Amino acid sequence: MIIQRVEEANWLSNAYLVVDEPGGKGVLVDSNAVTDPLAERAEREGTEITHVLLTHHHYDHVVAVRQLADRFGAPIVAHELTADLIDAKVDETFADGDVIETGGLRIEVMHTPGHSADHCALKLNDTDVLTADVLFKGTVGGTRAPGATGFADLKSSVMDKLMKLPPETRIHPGHREPSTIGEEWENNPFIRIWRGLDEEGSEPCTVGPPDAEERDEATLVLWAPDYDGGNKAWVRFPDGSDAIVGGSQVKRG
Repeated sequence: MIIQRVEEANWLSNAYLVVDEPGGKGVLVDSNAVTDPLAERAEREGTEITHVLLTHHHYDHVVAVRQLADRFGAPIVAHELTADLIDAKVDETFADGDVIETGGLRIEVMHTPGHSADHCALKLNDTDVLTADVLFKGTVGGTRAPGATGFADLKSSVMDKLMKLPPETRIHPGHREPSTIGEEWENNPFIRIWRGLDEEGSEPCTVGPPDAEERDEATLVLWAPDYDGGNKAWVRFPDGSDAIVGGSQVKRG
């Protein structure tokens, strides 16, 4: 199996080509407006692209997906909720536990809400998993953007689904570099707190858009690096609810 990614320079979002072997059968996963290197490799090697799969509906993962699918005459396949949230026509839908088989590829759908209701990870041949925007190298997805289903869902998607995979499983996230389940189990700061290895923080903070005059009081449970070179924060509000937000939304102290 071959997995190749391209990363868009502004969003840092990834799109993927997954093939069973050069000149065999494969799929494209997500579309980020810079997919030409993936498409050109498939065409150059004579790979038959049988599906264009989407992990979730956010724009930086679906932009120009119809053009990409039409280039190969392949169907766009996504969660049924994704079909209602994007402009491009979704040709087929999948659900949690569904398996897509093409050539030597076995792709299992894992519904992983939290970052968005339609979010899915895709397990490849039991050795790799495309985690999209729920789990990244060293961090996790946000839970406060429009369409997010919240902290509890994201934690469950990470801990009850992804972290149950074998530690040697390679992860390929929706932004930036790959990692492994074992590396994230040991070193991801969010997972370390969820495992009870590290303590929660108690620093006061406020949460809101950087230029907002009115901001929400909160407690900073965790201040950690994010995939874009900034920070990601786990915050707790006075009503006891939790959220994971970008560091730019947090004012500390």
